[in-house]
Amino acid sequence: MTFPSLRSRLIVIILGPLLLIAAGVTVWQFSSETKRAEDIFDRGLLSAALSISRDVAISDGDALSVATRRLINNTSGGEVLYHVYAPDGVFVTGYATPPVGPPSTDTQVSEPLYFDAVYQGRDVRVLRFQYVTTVSEVSGVYNVTVWQNAALRRDFVRELVTRTTIVISLLVVSVGFIVWFGVGLGLRPLLDLEHAIAKRTPTELEPIRRDVPIEARGIVTTLNALLDRVSRRISSKDEFISNAAHQLRNPVAGVLALAEAVENAPNVEAAQKRSAELVEAARQATRLTNQLLSFERAAGSDLSVSAETFDLNAAVADLAHSFAKGLGGTGITLDVDRPDNPIEIMGDRIMIKEAIRNVLDNARVHGGSRMDHVTLTLRDTRSVAVLEVRDNGIGIPVDKRMQAVNRFGQVNAGHGSGLGLPIALRVMSQHKGQLEIMDVADGAAIRMTLSKERSYRSSAPVGVR
Repeated sequence: MTFPSLRSRLIVIILGPLLLIAAGVTVWQFSSETKRAEDIFDRGLLSAALSISRDVAISDGDALSVATRRLINNTSGGEVLYHVYAPDGVFVTGYATPPVGPPSTDTQVSEPLYFDAVYQGRDVRVLRFQYVTTVSEVSGVYNVTVWQNAALRRDFVRELVTRTTIVISLLVVSVGFIVWFGVGLGLRPLLDLEHAIAKRTPTELEPIRRDVPIEARGIVTTLNALLDRVSRRISSKDEFISNAAHQLRNPVAGVLALAEAVENAPNVEAAQKRSAELVEAARQATRLTNQLLSFERAAGSDLSVSAETFDLNAAVADLAHSFAKGLGGTGITLDVDRPDNPIEIMGDRIMIKEAIRNVLDNARVHGGSRMDHVTLTLRDTRSVAVLEVRDNGIGIPVDKRMQAVNRFGQVNAGHGSGLGLPIALRVMSQHKGQLEIMDVADGAAIRMTLSKERSYRSSAPVGVR
């Protein structure tokens, strides 16, 4: 069942059990009052029977006293009819024909008997009372029968239950109004919180700072954390777009200039030369665009969707083979040192391979003219897998390491985009890993550490050393 508002939901939750309790109390009250009415009316019949039997004995059945007549005329709010007959079956006093009930004995006294019967078309409650006495020298067991209209007791019960129901209903209605306005007052802080959230815009994501009930503090804390992440994400996106536009401006301008040069070439030979340069410029622009996309994907990938268990050793072997083929004609050699056993890790296979590829490309592009050797090492431990890419190039100075891992940052001018190490750093961060620029005597060494745990959400430190 859905509710249009939280107030309605709370009112139903509160008043629902209250209405059930009220209904239960009403049923209980009806049952209790019915038994109470039966007891009151039965006692009234017994009092009337005792008074009649006493007066019959005193007056020899000639007359009833004033007190007894007053009693039987208004017992429990209604008239009581009576009938008395002697042991020999002779009518003594009262109404000639009593209601028919169970057979009785005239030889011995029995307990007072209550029963329901019909008298002149009406339901009546009857008491048959027996006692031993002497009337006009006739001794034996006398029978006194008294009866009263049963509708009187039903009306009595109905009146009591009606009063009780009215009181309970008024209480429930009163509680309902109190709950309605009380819940409204209780929800006012949430309405204030709604107004505060509504004031937030994509350009204004300040944390919400206002007093809220204890029950809502967790929501506000979580919301503020989300606003902070969104704000930082938007700032990062804006900065990325600005930097990307700046980085792409020169390659795109170069491609356009070379295209115009091809179009305006004076002869076929010049056009072919410019075409080759145009192709290379387009390749560099494509490489930069792909790295920009990889960098952004590394920042925003959802590992809960893309994570899988795979063999890192096999992935490294495939990357090494592909990288070695691309080194043809450069004079650079690649050595690979990896174990024979599979190394299973959980993560985004594509992004982890992209990170390793970028570190290898970074060594090739920025190693300098003297570099002629790259080593890729993979080691397996119980909890982590460690990859290390080392070269014998010009290296990365200690004071330039932070610049090397910042996006679009290049320690040495080259054809790179300045995104290779930042991409790898982000991928490691996403995978509970670490990227370190190591201290080595010659060249550069980049170490990447990946956890083998079946978890990929962590705040593990990531940085350079």
